[in-house]
Amino acid sequence: MLKNNLLSKYIKPIFPRPSSFHQSGKLEDKIRCILFDIYGTLFISDSGDIGIAKRQSYKSERLEKLLNKCGIQQTPSEILNRFFATIDNAHQTLKEKGVDFPEVEIDRIWMRVLEIDDLDIVRAFAMEFELIVNPVYPMPNLEKTLSACKDLDVLLGIISNAQFYTPYLFKWFLDSSPEDLGFHPDLIFYSYKFGYAKPSIFMFNVAAEELEKMGISTHSVLYIGNDMLNDIYPAKKAGFRTALFAGDARSLRLRENDPKCKDLSADIIVTDLIQILDHIQ
Repeated sequence: MLKNNLLSKYIKPIFPRPSSFHQSGKLEDKIRCILFDIYGTLFISDSGDIGIAKRQSYKSERLEKLLNKCGIQQTPSEILNRFFATIDNAHQTLKEKGVDFPEVEIDRIWMRVLEIDDLDIVRAFAMEFELIVNPVYPMPNLEKTLSACKDLDVLLGIISNAQFYTPYLFKWFLDSSPEDLGFHPDLIFYSYKFGYAKPSIFMFNVAAEELEKMGISTHSVLYIGNDMLNDIYPAKKAGFRTALFAGDARSLRLRENDPKCKDLSADIIVTDLIQILDHIQ
C-alpha cells in the first residue's frame, strides 16, 4: 500500500463523459448475483481501461521524477520500451502454451525490467507508475449501488482484467476492502491470478462453476461491463445475463467492427450504476 501523502499527489477527481446512450432493456429472470467489471465500469479510467495506457501519451515529467526517486538510471522512453517488450514476450510464451488471451503478473514484469529483486520496492514502483499513466476515480453512485445490492441480499462478484494493485482501489477511494463492500470472496476473479485476460471466456467459466456450487444458475446472474467484446461477449457465452455500462464515453467500447460483436447486444443498457437497482428489485 502507498502512504496517504503519496496517494494525494496522484488521486484527483475525474468525471465521466456522457455517452449518447440511455437506459434501456429488460431482464426476464430474477437476478440473484451481479458480477462487475472494474476499469471503466466501477471506476472511471482516464485511459479508458487497464492496459490501454500503452497507446496514450505519457506524462514524462512525472515518470522521470519517479525513476529518479527510485535511482533508476534510464529515461522514461527506455523503461517503457523495455516494459512493453517484456510484456509482449511473456504474452507470446503463454500463447504458445495455448492461452488464448494471456495475462501477466505486472510486478514480475517490473522485476525483470528494473532488475530489482525486492518485491516490496517493485510493487511500490508499479503502483505509482499505474497511478501516473492510468488515473482512476470511482464512478458516480458506486458506494450507494453496492450498499443497496448488499441490502437486497444480491450476491456480488468481480470478473475483471486486473493486477495486484487493483483491490487497493476500493481501500484508497472507499476505505473498505472489496469483501467489506459486499463482494463474495469466492466470486472475485482477477485476470493476473489466472493468466487469462478478457475477452477469454476462462474466468467466466470458472465463475459459472463456482456459482453452480452455490446453487445459482447462470440465467440468474447479471454481468455488467463497458466493453462489448471484453465483457458482453464472454458473459453471454457463459450463459449470464448482460448489462452494458454506457456511463462514460471514454471507456465505452462498442467494437462494431469486430465479427464477434456484429450481431451481439446486451440485455440491458445502463448509464449510471444506480440504474441496476431498477432491474433487480
